[in-house]
Amino acid sequence: MQPLEIVFSDGKAKYLQIIDIYRNAIQSGSLLPGTALPSARALAFYYQVNRHTVMNALQGLVAEGWLTSIQRSGYVVSEHLPIEASEKYTKQRSVKPFEYNFSMPFQQTSEIELSAFDYIFAGGLPDLSAFPKQKFKQSLSMAARQFNAHDMHYSDSAGLPSLKHQILRYLGQARALNVDDLLICNGSQEALYLVAKGFINQGDFVAIETLGYPPARQVFESCGAALVDIAQDEQGICVDDLETQLKLRKIKLLYLTPLHQYPTTVTLPIARRLEIYRLCYQYGVLIIEDDYDHEFHYQCRPLQPIAADDPAGIVIYISTFSKIMCAGARLGYLHAAKPVLAHLKGLKKLINHKNDVFTQLAVAHWMETGEFERHLKRMTKSYKARWQAMNSTLNALKARGLNLSFTKPDGGMAFWLNCHQDVVTLKLRGREKGIYFQSEEEFYHSNSVRSLKPNDGKISHIRLGFASQTVEQAEAGIYKIFSEQL
Repeated sequence: MQPLEIVFSDGKAKYLQIIDIYRNAIQSGSLLPGTALPSARALAFYYQVNRHTVMNALQGLVAEGWLTSIQRSGYVVSEHLPIEASEKYTKQRSVKPFEYNFSMPFQQTSEIELSAFDYIFAGGLPDLSAFPKQKFKQSLSMAARQFNAHDMHYSDSAGLPSLKHQILRYLGQARALNVDDLLICNGSQEALYLVAKGFINQGDFVAIETLGYPPARQVFESCGAALVDIAQDEQGICVDDLETQLKLRKIKLLYLTPLHQYPTTVTLPIARRLEIYRLCYQYGVLIIEDDYDHEFHYQCRPLQPIAADDPAGIVIYISTFSKIMCAGARLGYLHAAKPVLAHLKGLKKLINHKNDVFTQLAVAHWMETGEFERHLKRMTKSYKARWQAMNSTLNALKARGLNLSFTKPDGGMAFWLNCHQDVVTLKLRGREKGIYFQSEEEFYHSNSVRSLKPNDGKISHIRLGFASQTVEQAEAGIYKIFSEQL
């Protein structure tokens, strides 16, 4: 037989186009069972393609059942064609779509591609360009050399002892948190999920900051929690309002970001921390303390975590490497009372058993050599300069008559700015200019059993991150945000 005619197009691999042509010819009856095809060399010459391209096509047709390979004779159309199977497959595609009965509704949110923006003011994004890649590669190489058979097996789901040792040492030195055990997690989000799964039953009340971290709320709700907003002021959550809600409802957990509150950046004063701890102990409430960016404090030493003075064992302390390294590292940790750690460790075994050993080995070595803390010092110095620069830029805009209000934060990676205008529109205009920032309405939770979200007219704040951009980029971006008002 002569090779079939093919006009190749650019939108599909040539071997796939050859498969399509010959499959269609067999299905239509143009090529009958037993028909011998030209040799692969002849087909390659005829189609002016590489012989490997033809071989891939022929082997694909054999795999589908349309051709049979005969040793020393080449390829022939199969005597028993897969027509019946093809017809059944077609019928299966026409059935009514299956109705999935999910355990709970879950609203998918679209992922934002930050690389599409010229100016990125994401509040928790570190400066990835400053990460010491070469130094960390050395730790990765060391991890590869140390990687042994024991590490490749299932082992302690709480994390590698070498990494836990380094983190515990660091917490004692840098955060005055002297504890003897941890649970290593795949980021703080897994830690939050473990806590929620370990404690929340359907309908349990969980108290949250009125303005807060959306992924934490989503985790609590996914495990059946009913969320209760607690009022905030310029110093953090209000103790009186918390006490009122504790008297009204049997609250099981309180979620807090007491240092650099997310998103308002304020630090909860010591007096309030003590009162909150007293109330939670009195009413039998566990505190989830999310200490997501403790390292970056610029005016003085940051307050020690609430967990550092926890005689009753009611604080579950969560932190992460995401702001120090990058979100892709997926490395976080959790500390709690021993019975809590044991319970959550058991839950972790059900989810993924353990974390990536290779990354743990590398980070443990990175910390042991001192490179981790040297990186922290460099980043703190760099972020402090950017923090000062953003403060100066915003004050310069105020001096030009722009109605802005803000309190310079003690630390963190962002400013919380009152623009005294409709920031939803401001954000949309910013997106059109290639500028990414978050506005106040993103941090409320409308589905709380007690929602304190204000009317739209009172939503006037935006969150401007300063860590991921240079001083010059940030200044240019801020002026573009407010360009119509200058």
